[in-house]
Amino acid sequence: MALIFDDPKLRNRQYVFLDRTEAGKKLGQMLLTLKDESPLVLAIPAGGVPVGLEVARALEAPLDLIIIRKLPVPGNPEAGFGAITMEGDLFLNQDLVARLRLDPGTIQQIAQEVKEELRRRDELFRKGRPFPNLTGKTVVLVDDGLASSYTMLAAANMVRRKGASRIIVAVPTASLSSIGRLASVVDEIYCPNIREGPFFAVADAYRHWFDLSYQDVLTQLEGYPNHEF
Repeated sequence: MALIFDDPKLRNRQYVFLDRTEAGKKLGQMLLTLKDESPLVLAIPAGGVPVGLEVARALEAPLDLIIIRKLPVPGNPEAGFGAITMEGDLFLNQDLVARLRLDPGTIQQIAQEVKEELRRRDELFRKGRPFPNLTGKTVVLVDDGLASSYTMLAAANMVRRKGASRIIVAVPTASLSSIGRLASVVDEIYCPNIREGPFFAVADAYRHWFDLSYQDVLTQLEGYPNHEF
């Protein structure tokens, strides 16, 4: 079971960070004890990139991207019923799949469409480079928040399969339920702003929230010399 580190002063509060960059700096300070492990920081684009950059800076660590996306609910693309990795591994919210009555054919069709988008993102952001060797490494997985946690579950399972010895999840904000789903599959979770209750939105942790374009991601990566691609 994962060790969980949060900030009690921020529990159940909204709008606690100015933006993703400020949140990443807060997170980086919480992670300083990992510096001696020479970790690799893997950010989930797009929103995880500005957070991951600040974490990598704080740890003086290399940064790479792990390309994963949620599987959008038909007719409601902001919601997801699971996630898929850049290697095609599916992680499904089976309860939601059952409630939505999604048949295997529909799931596979959506998964194939998302996988094509992952391939495009990998080529754009990582130039198609081989994924780094994770054998024996401490890996810090970073996103801008966890609502359902299925994207992060997919990331954690992927890096575990690739030989990471320790998996650390670092996010500025998360629902308590998503923390619970992750706790059995990673080693440590750092999340200053944990929120309980039936309704949760990642955006509610930020006073300045906006979607990041592909160009935004590329521009931010160019400003960090210690990225892996």
